[in-house]
Amino acid sequence: MRWLAEHYILSTEQISAALFPSRRSARLRLAVLQQLEAVTRFVDTTTGDRQYLYTLGPLGAVVYPTQFNDPNRAGARAPRTAIERTERIIGSRRLVHLLGTNQLFIDLVAYARTHTGVRLARWWSEQHATAVFARAGVLPDGHGVWVAGGAEVGFFLEHDNGTEPLGTVLKKLRGYEQLAAYGPRYPVLLRVPGRRRERHLLDALSGVPTVMPVATGIHGEHPAGPVWTLASDPGPRWWLHELPSDHGPDNPATNPHRYFDDEPADLDPEP
Repeated sequence: MRWLAEHYILSTEQISAALFPSRRSARLRLAVLQQLEAVTRFVDTTTGDRQYLYTLGPLGAVVYPTQFNDPNRAGARAPRTAIERTERIIGSRRLVHLLGTNQLFIDLVAYARTHTGVRLARWWSEQHATAVFARAGVLPDGHGVWVAGGAEVGFFLEHDNGTEPLGTVLKKLRGYEQLAAYGPRYPVLLRVPGRRRERHLLDALSGVPTVMPVATGIHGEHPAGPVWTLASDPGPRWWLHELPSDHGPDNPATNPHRYFDDEPADLDPEP
């Protein structure tokens, strides 16, 4: 329920991969939660597989009254009911984008379940990250901190479906330059649909200095693995935990949300 309050929507497959030993056990538990109206489900018509997608139900909205309510407009008025919130999500033009963005984080959570010493220590939605880093004006699709291989790598995700001109994608990097002046210097992950799109982005970034590291990757490749190409060094492919990352100065005035290794995980599901 906490995930759905923050990230709007998850599919049966995503919930199963992240939290359950099998798809069957996930479906059984989700059926109970639906009967309790803790979650609401509807059929996914965006991918053709007609699996169920889940949002927060009326009971879930009572448990998490501070949920994000509108994926299209962060400042929209609060919905009168949980049904209205669900309708906003179902009708959102960003539904496919939300599922794609959430998939990267779900893949990391699922990976951590089967690998020791690995965890996704932070998973913030677009609206959460935008609110926290509002001073710099960055608008990431998501923000996380990945702990693996003895490293803590923060990152900002820009999930690209190939629908925007390259110039629009590159303009998003400007806010990160401002953030790097006083806050964290995390890699910006530009995740794109295919190699051609990636090559065009790398060509556009060639020789362009960026304060924030910029790395490109492809949809469908596992984000924990050696699939990231640094724009500043487009030869090798890097593991996520190998990307350069700096949490920024320990200054509560300018970097109040700096990550520390003793920070309580904010994504572990409650019993």
